[in-house]
Amino acid sequence: MTAPIPRDIPDLPAIPGMPALLPSPVPATAVVAPAPRPLTAVFRLLTALAATTGVTIHLLLGSPPRVLSHFTIQSSILLALVFTLSARRSWTARRPLPATLTGATLLYVLSAALVHHLLLANEASPFAMPASITGDTTPTLLQDIADHTLHTAVPIAALLDWLLLTTPGRLHLRQASGWLLYPLAYLAFSFARGEFLLPGAPGRYLYSFLDVDRHGYKGVLGNALLLGLSVYAVAVLLIALDHARPNPIRHRTKTGFRLQPPVG
Repeated sequence: MTAPIPRDIPDLPAIPGMPALLPSPVPATAVVAPAPRPLTAVFRLLTALAATTGVTIHLLLGSPPRVLSHFTIQSSILLALVFTLSARRSWTARRPLPATLTGATLLYVLSAALVHHLLLANEASPFAMPASITGDTTPTLLQDIADHTLHTAVPIAALLDWLLLTTPGRLHLRQASGWLLYPLAYLAFSFARGEFLLPGAPGRYLYSFLDVDRHGYKGVLGNALLLGLSVYAVAVLLIALDHARPNPIRHRTKTGFRLQPPVG
């Protein structure tokens, strides 16, 4: 038999030390509508147009299958697409593209430019190649312009866009390893393309450090490992710089709106 329930239940003692609610800042986009950025849109559209022009010149002057097999051409096409979409979003005041996509695009374009200037176009390099993307050892003036556009002008424009026209702190270290999947896939593509073409065919291997006939698979894999580590180091450097650089597009007028704990 259970005890009867008492009619008068004593009040529970108050819990001491209730934590106070901390003020929570509200993002500016929650109270202020994002504004269009026409100058940013124009700059990105011009960068995409420059990349498209360089790719088009090489396609018209060379063999399209060979030209499209270059890492520089593929990364430039990706940049043209990404910057066109980014320009549209800046013009219409929409949210920017994911940082994973824009960061990967910047990394690929910068890597192609660094490989070109430090390894391929450098006469002191053991991997120097006098031929242009089209395979001509004596490129024309138009081919030189296209080469400098894709290997110099476009990467510089992409880097300036990232430094001066984007919000910092959006890149993270966990993204760096994922960005290496495309260079790894390109290495497999280079091997497959070399096996498909006949031995001794011109342009069988488009990059001297990936030439299996010259270095063998062991040497090429060693070159690819060193190059992959270098690309990863560039990615880590970009991520560190992204968290250290100031915000170039911070709004001058702050709303000052903060959530405060309830009164009473």
